[in-house]
Amino acid sequence: MKILLGVGGGIAAYKAAELARLLMQQGHQVQTAMTAAAQEFVRPLTFAALTGRKTLTGLFAIDAAIDHIAVAQEHDILVIAPATADLMAKLAHGLADDLLSTTYLAFTGPVVIAPAMNVNMWRHAATQANLETLRRRGHRIVEPESGYLACGMTGPGRLAAPEAIAEAIRLEANSRRDLEGEVVLVTAGPTQEPLDPVRFLSNRSSGKMGYALAEAAAARGARVILVSGPVNLAPPAGVETIAVRTAAEMREQVFAHLRDAGIVVKAAAVADFHLSKVPTQKVKKTAARLSLELDPTPDILAELGCKKGDRLLIGFAAETQNLVTEARRKLESKNCDMIVANLVGAPEVGFESEENEVTLVLRSGETLPLARAPKREVADRIFDQVLKLRLDRHAADGR
Repeated sequence: MKILLGVGGGIAAYKAAELARLLMQQGHQVQTAMTAAAQEFVRPLTFAALTGRKTLTGLFAIDAAIDHIAVAQEHDILVIAPATADLMAKLAHGLADDLLSTTYLAFTGPVVIAPAMNVNMWRHAATQANLETLRRRGHRIVEPESGYLACGMTGPGRLAAPEAIAEAIRLEANSRRDLEGEVVLVTAGPTQEPLDPVRFLSNRSSGKMGYALAEAAAARGARVILVSGPVNLAPPAGVETIAVRTAAEMREQVFAHLRDAGIVVKAAAVADFHLSKVPTQKVKKTAARLSLELDPTPDILAELGCKKGDRLLIGFAAETQNLVTEARRKLESKNCDMIVANLVGAPEVGFESEENEVTLVLRSGETLPLARAPKREVADRIFDQVLKLRLDRHAADGR
């Protein structure tokens, strides 16, 4: 594989030399592109000696003014390590004032980014916003490690180990288009069940996990249909997004688009009850106690389990206790192939957060815990397991 290694300007640039050597040992062809700041920490000759190829150092230090286009076209994957706060801001906002940032804009293949910086710079809202922009583009982010930093502070910001970055490169290269030809149907967000023209029953689901799943499937080559309840999220690029409000509307759209789908991921937090007869006028507040008679909403997952045929059906279970027991009960009762279970009461994960920590419960009896990570990364891990289920089914069918 031909890897273009972009090196940003930080003390961690010396680790990029270790990464280049490791990638060469793994049999890859590596060429390095360095920012001007990076050259203050490590000499270009170091990378040239390690890779056996000329180190690219600037737009006007190459043979032709459009050589950055050729560089982008001839490599299979772009790896940026270390990615400084400044460099990540350039990439996120499309600024192109040097060789590396210009090549990034011309590059159409998979991108792996390994940030490294001071802990306060890493935690700054601007950096985190830029990081989320890059993640939403489908780039694989190798989170920095926590530890003692060159500035003397301790915390997250240290460049990930070369082995961890190399593994991320392997995963990105292998998984990039592994859903090509598949149609994936994803549901996301809450539903809202009206109580009158201005009030409704709902829940705390933000839709972020479902949207991350839709983005991951699209990045891996699938045609994705996203049926979404009301959320404050932009529709994922390249995804057919259908907005609904109630559980009944979600059911209607799911079954309207089920025929083509080979994989169904039910990540939506559908309300369990609704008011069957909704008043046409706003219910006025009085001193009297108000009672509501609620009926169950359609059980979309159970109905899909009865009608799934050869499809893979992935359900979600948000629990506050007995996580695996409840997920396994749901797996059997809804006839799912896998349940993604998470404890919604845990701090900083689950509903409304940017990260998640889940357990995959399989029909084989296995339980696979996935460590806490950004939801986009968790989404990719979920699809890694979905593909294993698909391969196992093909093997069992003799295909």
